[in-house]
Amino acid sequence: MREWAASALDTAKVRGATYADVRVLDVRARALSTKNGKVGTVAESESLGLGVRVIADGAWGFASTDRLTREQIEATAAEAVAIARASARVKKADVVLAPEQHITAVWQTPYEKNPFEVSLDVQMNLLFAADKELRSVAGVTLAETNMSFTRLEQFFASTEGSEIRQVKMISGAGVGATSFANNEIQKRSYPNSFGGQFASAGYELIERLQLVENARRVGEEAVALHKADQCPSGRRTLILDSSQLALQIHESIGHPIELDRVLGMEANFAGMSFLTLDKLGTLRYGADIVNVVADARLAHGPGLGTFGYDDEGVPAQCIDIIKDGRFVGYLSSRETAPAIGLARSGGTMRAEGWNRIPLIRMTNVSLLPGTWKLADLLADTDDAIYCETNRSWSIDDRRYHFQFGTEIAWEIKAGKTIRMLKNPSYSGITTEFWGSCDAICDRSHWTLWGTPNCGKGQPMQTMGTGHGAAPARFRNVLVGVAYAQ
Repeated sequence: MREWAASALDTAKVRGATYADVRVLDVRARALSTKNGKVGTVAESESLGLGVRVIADGAWGFASTDRLTREQIEATAAEAVAIARASARVKKADVVLAPEQHITAVWQTPYEKNPFEVSLDVQMNLLFAADKELRSVAGVTLAETNMSFTRLEQFFASTEGSEIRQVKMISGAGVGATSFANNEIQKRSYPNSFGGQFASAGYELIERLQLVENARRVGEEAVALHKADQCPSGRRTLILDSSQLALQIHESIGHPIELDRVLGMEANFAGMSFLTLDKLGTLRYGADIVNVVADARLAHGPGLGTFGYDDEGVPAQCIDIIKDGRFVGYLSSRETAPAIGLARSGGTMRAEGWNRIPLIRMTNVSLLPGTWKLADLLADTDDAIYCETNRSWSIDDRRYHFQFGTEIAWEIKAGKTIRMLKNPSYSGITTEFWGSCDAICDRSHWTLWGTPNCGKGQPMQTMGTGHGAAPARFRNVLVGVAYAQ
């Protein structure tokens, strides 16, 4: 990998690039699934290639290849420089990068069990066992299970002298039960919707999820929802479980703090942002107890946004986003950091693969824990709707007005859970919603959830992000309007 990178950098410099970096990426992936007792997917893939990013004539150029001969690598680097020079004809200003030290490092995801060394039989048997438990519940129409693993080995090198090798391991799994009856579809998922839970970890994550042990309950809840009462509509106190709150963070905090969106450099797939530069340090984003960080460090947890160095060679960092309710930070890159007066990038640039240019992406954007025990929070609540597990989401292209639906809810009266509710939803305005937060559960209830399917860019890149959250309470939220009968 070092020789390939050196060849690309040498060519870029000879062709006139004032800066260049190279990412060589070797990826192995496995995806498994079952559906109603039958094999759904058994797939394994490998990908090896190289991407070259350069600045020439003050503009960016990028090119990539999976033909790793010396001739093709040199041709790819030359193409990146040619693209940069073509782009320079329409540039508004020269690209200026925040300084960064040159780094030589090796970093690897800690894990206990290499999932690629666990046999397919063991992995599929676990899925079939969970599938069987789901189907054992009368009324379950569709039982689904899935499991996936990815190993990424990346070598980064730049004309500034950095050489960084990273090996990342990602694992994830989940189960779901769908019940169709009386022209109505209800679904329950575990441990989360849209595939389950994902983390920078090995096969030990799968074992700890206890898919088989939770499958029957998941099926029973999906069926029971048909007989549950419709979620009432109106202004109510709302309590969100940690998984739903993670998606709320993703959509109403994570995307709008991406500085390339704020500056108008990127608007594909999810639009821009209401967090214009004048709001930095002045906007009241939430209540005083709301504290949010973007933390890529391993110390924060094994999230999908955890790494040693980003795809510009910048070390992982913890960045304050919301401090005591006030908006104080963006996700930045070496190019965008100077726009907000930063001397250094926040280290948030990542690319889906060797054939994609890095973009500003969420790391682990997390709500810090509060002080409440969940039992105490519920006991302290007179009248509320407690929502679990995302079902749907919608938010405008400035990330300001939103509506979410969850798979299930529970009505809380006088501190006690009195009934299951179906088709729950809630809506609001981002800053009003976070401003209404008056209780957050403590570290014992906090989970770092993995979101493996965040889309951004054109061509679209799918990346994994992390979001830590504990259940939290919000006052005077509009509830129950999306699926009202």
